[in-house]
Amino acid sequence: MDALTATLALLRLEGIGPGLYWQLVERFGSAEAALQQSPQQLPRKLSPRAQAQLAELQRLALDSELGQWALAERERCAEARIFQLHCEDDGYPSLLREIHRPPPLLYVAGDPAALSLPQIAVVGARRASRAGLDNAEAFSADLAAAGFAITSGLALGVDASAHKGALRGEGKTVAVLGTGVDRIYPVRNAVLAEQIVASGGAIVSEMPLATAPEAANFPRRNRIIAGLSLGTLLVEAAVRSGSLITARLALEQNREVFAIPGSIHNPMARGCHHMIKHGAHLVETSADIVAQLGGLLSGMVEQQSLFDGLASPADQLSPQQRDIIAALGGDPRSIEQLARDTGGDTGDLMATLLHLELEGLVEQLPGGYQLTGSGAKTLAGLVE
Repeated sequence: MDALTATLALLRLEGIGPGLYWQLVERFGSAEAALQQSPQQLPRKLSPRAQAQLAELQRLALDSELGQWALAERERCAEARIFQLHCEDDGYPSLLREIHRPPPLLYVAGDPAALSLPQIAVVGARRASRAGLDNAEAFSADLAAAGFAITSGLALGVDASAHKGALRGEGKTVAVLGTGVDRIYPVRNAVLAEQIVASGGAIVSEMPLATAPEAANFPRRNRIIAGLSLGTLLVEAAVRSGSLITARLALEQNREVFAIPGSIHNPMARGCHHMIKHGAHLVETSADIVAQLGGLLSGMVEQQSLFDGLASPADQLSPQQRDIIAALGGDPRSIEQLARDTGGDTGDLMATLLHLELEGLVEQLPGGYQLTGSGAKTLAGLVE
């Protein structure tokens, strides 16, 4: 039995996860050696079913239930053109191998070489603001154009915007799933997943084929996102969120963490502020990240600023539109506050806000409005 088949069989044993897998390998030297031990020699008591599985494997080898499943899983992957990277393979990403007890096995749809590119993880809220989505896409496009692969989790919100930004920057992007690579989740991102693979990127998971989305799988997914990457960019996140877990894991793995600050009134900015207080680099443009990590790339092109190409020039705005953009500043404002700050008629103000919203410069929030990413650059043009 080779290393890959033995690893598949050991991980299939009921109750065995990556943590216990590594305990067994560290104690007995290999997955194959661990499978030859009696249940009494293992560091944790096995369930009755697991003991029966192990006994059958030792008696029948590849003709056992575990052996047959491992062979069938390899065949399913071969038929679907899905690569299986064992942690001892040369093609296994070296940065991921450095983390504590890395995934013993990776399933990869697309180009496995993408996993060894210099990567930056971009993570954030599923229900991000329009400004947060703009930031995720703009940063990712800039960084991808510079030669970094963008790594994220294919979730709705910031993750999807990060992948789209990388594609717009004509770069590579890696999506790490908490499901099997043949079961894209969420389903509405299935087309995006196809685009990622078609552009030379990769879809990756440590889960067996057909694994369904379960809550316990996603923290494991997050450690892979952080582990593959030189650094992690936190765009928007609540204080208690999966994105913040990814950022914390990156710090634990001695990787760089970057965070975009936001309004003190935006609950989705609090996670970023929390990480900045605990060691993350505050960043305002993609150039801030390149200055920290760019030395790791050779032949990197000079970076453009964060919002290049996203906003309408400030000189194309009417005086009332300029007043509203300036009044919004960096914080959300209510209609009443904007009317007071601009001195305008409420009816005219509503009409102008609608126009700015259609232009992608402002977005409506419960109780008020705030600038989008494009609007932020327009504001910068007004104050320069």
